[in-house]
Amino acid sequence: MTKMNNVVGQKKSPLYFGARPADRLMAGSLNIVGVGYDGTACFRKGAAQGPDAIRRVSSQLESYSPSLDLDLVEIPVYYDLGNLKVSQSDNKDADCSKVHNAFAGLTRGIDLQKNHTRLLALGGEHSISYPFVSKCLQTYPYLVLIHLDAHADLRDGYEGHHFSHASIIRRCLDEFGPYHQLAQYGIRSGTREEFAWMRQEKTLFDSFARFSVWLHELSRKQPLYLTVDLDYFDPAILPGTGTPEADGEDFRSFLEILAILRSKNLVGADVVELAPAIDPTGNSAIFAAKIVRELILAFHGNSENDRFYEGALHD
Repeated sequence: MTKMNNVVGQKKSPLYFGARPADRLMAGSLNIVGVGYDGTACFRKGAAQGPDAIRRVSSQLESYSPSLDLDLVEIPVYYDLGNLKVSQSDNKDADCSKVHNAFAGLTRGIDLQKNHTRLLALGGEHSISYPFVSKCLQTYPYLVLIHLDAHADLRDGYEGHHFSHASIIRRCLDEFGPYHQLAQYGIRSGTREEFAWMRQEKTLFDSFARFSVWLHELSRKQPLYLTVDLDYFDPAILPGTGTPEADGEDFRSFLEILAILRSKNLVGADVVELAPAIDPTGNSAIFAAKIVRELILAFHGNSENDRFYEGALHD
């Protein structure tokens, strides 16, 4: 396949650096899908431009990651499917349903596990993670959802919207089975009720050391989904996001997390809430694009899991 007709998108999107174009999910490979939606953003909008901003600046990055000692040219082929077709209107619930339906059409009849197909979503606001996480929860009965964020996102709807970006983790919990797990780190904003729930359910890690130990102890075969809201990072280093929170983590902490996850079974991930226009320097988009590069490499860091990619190597 050499032609990208963007059947899932409204217009032709740039490609993430090193990705090949595709108009359908490619079995045995990592698939990048953008969702340019920010209809429920409750403070500063602009995340709808996030996916293509990440793609545009990605070509300015080196393909080699010193921290992972791995190069994009050394890993199997990965694909960029462009952006899901979305709309933004006064009916935000209907708009969210259209996002979910578009994703359902893309993945209909596909067993991600049997086909060894992995997903990397680019947002868009955090609500776009729901269909991706939901699909992985349906596919993997022992999935662990790892949530890096400044906000708890556990409200049962916000400002009248069931699928608000402030409700994403609550909506994912609606899909949890008896063996699914949630782990949250970086959370520093939420209601008293949200923090009480996280402490009661022991989903919240309050120190990097404890979180790292927990990650290390996960089985190499345990399927993991990583959702990264970019306000997880200190807004002093990544200001281009819609709901920044003082304090936060740095890039080094993220690299340490990925250094652990690359030896695990990462089956899906998303990077959300980049609002590029908020940061006129463009640094936030570069930061986000580099996070995506590291994630792509981390997907391929486990030689045991890389057997899933046989037959899809670079020419």
